[in-house]
Amino acid sequence: MPDITRRGFILTAAAASSAILLGSALTGCGSTGSSSGANGPGAAKRLTVAASPTPHAKILSEFAAPKLKDQGIELTVKEYTDYIIPNQVTSSGEVDANYFQHINYLDNYNEKNGTDLVGVAAIHYEPFGIYAGTSSDLLSIADGAQIAVPNDPTNEGRALLLLQQEKIIRLSNPNDLEATATSVADNPHNVRLVEVEAAAVPRQLQDVNFAVINGNYAIEAGMHASDALAVESAQGVAVQQYANYIVTTPDKKDDERIAALVKVLTSDDFKKYLSDTYGKDVLPV
Repeated sequence: MPDITRRGFILTAAAASSAILLGSALTGCGSTGSSSGANGPGAAKRLTVAASPTPHAKILSEFAAPKLKDQGIELTVKEYTDYIIPNQVTSSGEVDANYFQHINYLDNYNEKNGTDLVGVAAIHYEPFGIYAGTSSDLLSIADGAQIAVPNDPTNEGRALLLLQQEKIIRLSNPNDLEATATSVADNPHNVRLVEVEAAAVPRQLQDVNFAVINGNYAIEAGMHASDALAVESAQGVAVQQYANYIVTTPDKKDDERIAALVKVLTSDDFKKYLSDTYGKDVLPV
């Protein structure tokens, strides 16, 4: 397992509790239980969701939390900067659900870890892009050019599908969502794939010719889809498979609090919020 850093703060929709929550965050002792019940008569129901910082946590805090509060649900968001811990804390019950991953990653995680987490609803997708490193012309790729790609099974496949879309490589199976470097059948430029952890790909830009970056990590690094040299086609097989889901445990898949969250995040208001806030960087399904 890679070295994992957990962000030490909790975002909450209840502004009145901010001082208390800040103190909890600084000591690493935030609310850890799954809080489906209320604290007393008339108290709000609580829903705790693990999320990647950008755009997931921001979406939950800025858009979903106020709307759920109107329904008597207090949403607490726990931020994580990796792709492992959010599923672990969801399985353990520390949080009620998570929002950071596509269904292919979830299936792969369940298979490898013997878990049974379930995707409740697809919410949005973030287009993968090819970004310039030390080179900026995809039509004149130098022989032996280095291209950084994510190294986890599903995201690497998605990156390779984009490289194939741009005719940089050809895969033995042109629709292989789990392609790896060994799946490359034709490599006319003899490009070298530099496989690194997904969150670290943007930091490779100064050392490689190009990098294929997850949409959320591009946003965190201050880049946008409009900056990319190429992005996934909206009609491509990858986009159809890589929408980000609300994920929970089987016993909570029909939980009314999670159902309320899904309804908020699939509304017309949400689509407008995404367009106004993220443009083409984050798109509704």
